[in-house]
Amino acid sequence: MSWPKLPAKAAYLTLNNPQRRNALSLSVLRDLRDQLHRFNTSPKDGRLRILPPFHPQILQKLEAADEATDSSAVEEYGWLLDASKWKEARGELPSVLVLRSDGPVFSAGHDLGELRQLPHSDVKETFAICAEVMSLIRRSPAPVVGRVQGLATAAGCQLALATDLPVAAAATQFRLPGASMGLPCTSPSSAVSRRLGNAFTYRMLAMAEPIRADRLPGGAVEVVADEAALDVRVHEMVEQLAEKTAAQPQALGKWAYWTQVGFNGQRDGGSDGYEDAVSWTGRMMALHARSADAREGMEAFKGKRKPEWKT
Repeated sequence: MSWPKLPAKAAYLTLNNPQRRNALSLSVLRDLRDQLHRFNTSPKDGRLRILPPFHPQILQKLEAADEATDSSAVEEYGWLLDASKWKEARGELPSVLVLRSDGPVFSAGHDLGELRQLPHSDVKETFAICAEVMSLIRRSPAPVVGRVQGLATAAGCQLALATDLPVAAAATQFRLPGASMGLPCTSPSSAVSRRLGNAFTYRMLAMAEPIRADRLPGGAVEVVADEAALDVRVHEMVEQLAEKTAAQPQALGKWAYWTQVGFNGQRDGGSDGYEDAVSWTGRMMALHARSADAREGMEAFKGKRKPEWKT
């Protein structure tokens, strides 16, 4: 693999199965899980440092940790708020990941030949680890850029669209083909629907037809002209994330964004959730504003200088 060199704070998250169109065999999924654990495990204390579940009530714990009024909250969440604790926990870990593979196909999804031969216990493990990998990507404090080429089908489509920032050449095809084989892609559709919307995803699920990247709903995947442009754009995105933004605010911002997306108005029984979300995010912004990087960013803006990030 002769891939472009990444900035010091970035790393490749690699699909290692080019001989089989980067199929997600059990061994490949285990390897992806191991990589995600390695990139998110603190060398300081050996703890897996991933984002909390996307539950809005966790904000109360974050506020308590920030104000040091709850020692258990400080222990659990202090690293996500305090620059010095962040540097202890994640200072040597990547602040951005690039998910990519080698060859003409990003990922052909699960290895159906293998699934046909595995005992049921290993089939269950395959799907369980696949779900774990998708969750680790969603909860990675380091944003994950998805470099998608050629074809992303079935669980490969799920993997591509589970990344935070997927980018693909215009002719790249995305597909949920399971219905054509009697095995609808219900698990892959969980990530795809959250990226592309329910109606569009159901059409993909039912029709099992390939969809070009440039025909996906606007903005869901960043589309560039070809593979040469793909490498250029991925480099620009990684440089922006790794060198021009601070790691701890990026992580907290990622958690806050996907948490507030889940507000649906159930609490007050009538609205679309906006009032709940805007109230909650106001508290979140106040918490953000207390961070060392936020203070540095505001001072740099006022002083018309380049910020010197703490994380």
